[in-house]
This record gives sequence, C-alpha cells and structure tokens, in this order.
Amino acid sequence: MKKNKKIALISSVVLTILLFWFVVFVPLPYYIESPGGAADIRQVLTVNQEEDQADGSYNFTYVSVQQATGLQLFLAQFDSYADVVSAEEMTGGADSEEYFRIAQFYMETSQNMAKYQGLSLAGKEVTLDFFGVYVLDLAENSTFKEILNIADTVVSINGKTFESSPELIEYVSGLDLGSDVTVGYISGGQEKSADGKIIKLSNGKNGIGITLVDHTEVKGSVPIDFQTGNIGGPSAGLMFTLAIYTQLADPDLRDGRVIAGTGTIEQDGKVGDIGGADKKVLSAAKAGASIFFVPNNPVDEEILKENPDAKTNYEEAKEAVEQAGVDIEVVPVKTVQDAIDYLKETGSGTE
Repeated sequence: MKKNKKIALISSVVLTILLFWFVVFVPLPYYIESPGGAADIRQVLTVNQEEDQADGSYNFTYVSVQQATGLQLFLAQFDSYADVVSAEEMTGGADSEEYFRIAQFYMETSQNMAKYQGLSLAGKEVTLDFFGVYVLDLAENSTFKEILNIADTVVSINGKTFESSPELIEYVSGLDLGSDVTVGYISGGQEKSADGKIIKLSNGKNGIGITLVDHTEVKGSVPIDFQTGNIGGPSAGLMFTLAIYTQLADPDLRDGRVIAGTGTIEQDGKVGDIGGADKKVLSAAKAGASIFFVPNNPVDEEILKENPDAKTNYEEAKEAVEQAGVDIEVVPVKTVQDAIDYLKETGSGTE
C-alpha cells in the first residue's frame, strides 16, 4: 500500500513538472500583438550620402509580436493593449520563410514609393518603373494555385501590360467570370505563361486569385539608401517619405520635434491603412513623440458589412490615447501633403 502511494506521489510530481514546463515554455499556434517601440529613421535611411543632423526626429513605429505559451495567453487576457491572433491569421498560411519574404517585399515596395514621393515633392528628377506584381499568396480556388509561386512576378494579363497594380486589378475584375485568361510571369529569372480561369474572389469581385504587391524600381537624381535589414512590412512608407522630403526640400520642417507615424504610401501620395494603429500610437507616446500621424480613410463597405463597429485607423489610435491617458497629438492624414501642411502650420516659425 505504501509503495503504491509512493508511486502515485512521484507520478503526481512528474506530471505537475511536465504541466508547468508545457504551460511556461512550449509555444502554441497563437501570437500576441502588443505595443512595441519607435525607431529614428536616421538609423536606416541615408539621403544624398549626407547625415541628417537637424534637431528632433522622424520615427517609424512597430508592434511587438511573439509566439505565445499557455502562460502568456493567460496573462494576455488581462492586458487591454494585447491582442491574441492565431498562426493562420498572422501568416495567412505561409510558412516562416515565405512569411519573412512577403514582409520584405512589402518593405521594398514601401521604400520605392517613399523614394518616388519624396523626390517628386522635393522637385527632383525621378522615374518609377513598374515591372509587375509580386505574388504573395494564392486563393484555394485559384486555377493558378499549383502554377504560380510566392515571389513570382506577374508581368501581363492576356498579353496586356500595366503601369500600376490598381490598373491590373481593374482590368482583371472587368473580365467575365469563368472566362479564359493567360498570365505572363517571371519565375526564377525565366519568362513563362500559363492559362487559367477568372474566379469569384472572397470580396465578391472577379480575379485570378492572387495576393499581390508592386514590383517597382525607382531611378532618381539623388542617391537614397535604406539599411532596414530584417525589418519588414509597408507601414513606414509615410514616415520614410517625410524624412526624404525634409532633408531634400525643407530642412526646418521637423522644427526640433519628435514626430512619429504610420501608414503606407501610394504612388499618388495617398496614405494607406495599416494594422495595429492603437498599439503603434502607444509605442510612439512611450518613445516621447509629441505628434503621431495616422491614416484616416473611410472603412471599406465590405468590412462594415461583416463588422459594423469597425473603426478607421485614426479612430483606433485616438481611442487608445484617450483610454491610456497619454500625451500625444494624433493627427489624421489622407495624403503625405496633409502631413507636410500640418508640420508647416504648427512649426515654431508660424504665427
């Protein structure tokens, strides 16, 4: 009897240790997103081979993402600034290598658009060559599912080339559902073509079923170099553009202020929406920024149908600031010119 009790006690201790180890150390297929930090753009950007020595700083913000253990998932329930997302939601089904590559494509596109906009606004000579679109993902029902791969570049549809991804998307969405379509693409450095069908996308529009990002190259009269390393994603586009424009055209625009922000940048200067606006504004406040630029575009009607309470990026950031009680000016923008105008109007030299 005593021997049985001893065995039961040992088994209980071992199971408790194993359970503790599992809860504390074993990563689960979930991620926790929380406020991260802000980084001075001068750490990753050089314009015209000259150091930006003016007072103040432009900062891009980021969200902290970590794969969660059981204990971290439990603690996240008590953190109003932490969100739990599944691995599927985080990566879209891509493996870690593909996910990293996708993030790098987004960063490359962000840099190119920032170069183009910054140089254009500064009145410098610049051209933007559009090669096509990188393939980032394929819908399960796409007829190109086993043909196109992540990192391929689609360069033509039915022999037609395009000047931008919106132009390509508009053309494809206008094709009849179920009609034949020929896609020209580059894979592994080789030009190829494949035939498929137009399908109905999850957003209700017609298409070929690919998630895409622009493959572009900028050529300008002023050298602009990025050293972003493993940093990925498109959300620093607005701040990159402001940093380039300021150094080339208006060195006093920053006026000694610590300025942060988020938002993609488009070829026409529009600022696109991003994820995690509520967390990024808190990252900016923690870093000591006094101004936070954030996109303020209407919520897409399709999103509103699924979630009537969906907020704009500006509304998310504003609400987070009010709830946290932090001191930072949240400035809504729709274009990079909006941000430039605000900085000019609020500078110390303005009466």
